[in-house]
Amino acid sequence: MVNKKELSPKQNEELLSTLKVRFKKNTKRHQRISWIKVEEKLERDTAKLWSLHQMEITGGEPDVIGYNKKTNEYIFCDCSTESPAGRRSICYDREALELRKEHKPKNNAIDMAAEMGIELLTENEYRELQTLGNFDTKTSSWIKTPSKIRKLGGAIFSDYRYGTIFVYHNSAESYYAVRGFRGLLKV
Repeated sequence: MVNKKELSPKQNEELLSTLKVRFKKNTKRHQRISWIKVEEKLERDTAKLWSLHQMEITGGEPDVIGYNKKTNEYIFCDCSTESPAGRRSICYDREALELRKEHKPKNNAIDMAAEMGIELLTENEYRELQTLGNFDTKTSSWIKTPSKIRKLGGAIFSDYRYGTIFVYHNSAESYYAVRGFRGLLKV
């Protein structure tokens, strides 16, 4: 029997093939990183493969964007041009979802990320991602919100317009068809 958070051998093979093709197609995102070493780490960590699969099936197009020498971890991030389609129309967190009286969204960014085993990007991580391409030119993505803003009922999101990265605020319970979230996974 296949565990809920485990992929079948065929799914593993298909995912690794997809990731390899994307890795080779977008070498500017991960210069001086070897696919063979990334693949070896992925094959040893089925939980991370499952998380990458979740990123993939929700439209994130995950790819390696860095390597942390201190922790010996490869950093994967959603590199879809726009905020992942399968993670849009959601509010920021569970508290915001419960506060919403009418027209509740189906989910929230914080819970979805936790269920997928990934993290929302911080503002700095979002800015770093934008150095690798132009992302969210028609959509926006929730990003980790500092607790002092969240305690006041707000949450922050980002996008890229007019050649500039913008960071905005909204009430945490707001949601829009073009706002989702991007995830980060360390392997």
